[in-house]
Amino acid sequence: MPPPRTTPQRAKALRHRLAELRGPDVPAKALDARALAALAANPGCSRRALLDGAGVNKAALASALGAPSAFGQSQFALTRGNAFEARVKADGGAELLRLVREKLDPGAEPPERTYAPDLTASGPEGRTARTALALREAVEAGGWTLLGHPMLALDVAGSPAFLEPDAVVVHPDGSWTVVEIKSFPMLDGSADPAKVGAAARQAAVYVLALEEVAARLDPAPEVRHRVLLVCPKDFSNLPAASAVDIRKQRAVTARQLARLTRIEEIAAALPEGTCFSPELPAEQLTAAVEAVPATYAPECLAACELAFHCRDRSRTAGAVTSLGRAVRAELGGLTTVEDVLAAARGESGDPDDPAVAALRRAAALRAEALAEAAESRSGAVRGAACH
Repeated sequence: MPPPRTTPQRAKALRHRLAELRGPDVPAKALDARALAALAANPGCSRRALLDGAGVNKAALASALGAPSAFGQSQFALTRGNAFEARVKADGGAELLRLVREKLDPGAEPPERTYAPDLTASGPEGRTARTALALREAVEAGGWTLLGHPMLALDVAGSPAFLEPDAVVVHPDGSWTVVEIKSFPMLDGSADPAKVGAAARQAAVYVLALEEVAARLDPAPEVRHRVLLVCPKDFSNLPAASAVDIRKQRAVTARQLARLTRIEEIAAALPEGTCFSPELPAEQLTAAVEAVPATYAPECLAACELAFHCRDRSRTAGAVTSLGRAVRAELGGLTTVEDVLAAARGESGDPDDPAVAALRRAAALRAEALAEAAESRSGAVRGAACH
C-alpha cells in the first residue's frame, strides 16, 4: 500500500511551516528518486528528513556552512550514461523489451512490434497525467509497451514529488515493470553490490509511485517487485541485464515516506525562528542545523550533500557512528569513543554487557601482545649487546 496521505488542512499548514524553514522567497528544491532513496538508506536521520521535506538546497547549505560537498555525478559519467541509455533504447526499445522478457517474463509471447507512446505534455503535471493515460491504454491494448522516461508523482509530506524513471514496461498480461539503466559495469554477470543496492532503492521509489497510479485503475494492474537493472557488459558498451528483487527496499522506503509525512513533529521541536536560508550568517545557520539531530555514517559521503559537515561534528563529539553502522551496532549502548575506551579500561560499563565484556577481553589481549612484543625487543637488544 502507498504511504498514507495527510489531510488537506494539515498539508497546507505543513507546507507553510516548511516554507518558513527554507527562508523567505527561497524556492523549494524538488525531491527526486535519488533523494528519496537516500532517505530510505538512512531512516534514522531527522536532519535529512526535515531538510529534504522542506525542499532545502543542501548543496547551497553545505557551502554556506563552510563544508562544501563533492557529492554528485561527474559530467563525464552523465555523458557516458546518456550514451549508454540511448543505445539500450535504440530501434524503438527492441533490445530492452527482449531483455525484459528474457529475465522477467520468459513465458510471454515475444514482442512482434515495439510500441512506445508519445508522453510529451506541458509541465510535470501534464506529463504525469499523460503517463497515467498511456499506462491505462497499454493495459487495455495488451501486448508489450515501452514508456521511456515517463513522469510519475508520489505524495511526499502532502506535496507531489515528480519522478522520472528510465523506463516502464507494460507486459502482455497488463503488469508493469520498472527498468533502471545504469552506466556502471556488470562484470561476469554481477555488478558492484553497493551500486546495485542504491539502484534498487531508487527503483523502489518508482515502484511506490507506480502503485499509486495502478490503485486508480479498476482492476488495479500488478506492479512487479522485480525490476530490471541494465548495465554495460564487462568493459563494452553492450547491454547486460539482471532481475533485482526490491521488496525489502520498497518496504523500507514506504515506512520512511510515511514517517516523512509527519515531519511537522520534527519541525515543532525546533526553536522559534529557526531558518535554513543560505543567506543567513554562518553562526546562525550552524545553530539552526545543529538544532536538528543527525545520524551520520560513512555511507552518507556517497549520498548526502551535508556529509562533510556532519562528519566533522560527529568526529568532534567522538560519536561511534563515524566509524560505521556495523561498529555502532556491535557497541550497543556505548555511543562515544570515550565511553568505549573507558569500558575497555574497566573504568565504566556493566561487566555483564556483552559489548563491555568483549572490549575488556580485547584490551587484555592487546596488552598481552604489547607486553610480549616489548619483551621480545628487549631480548633482541640484549643479544645484540652481548655480540
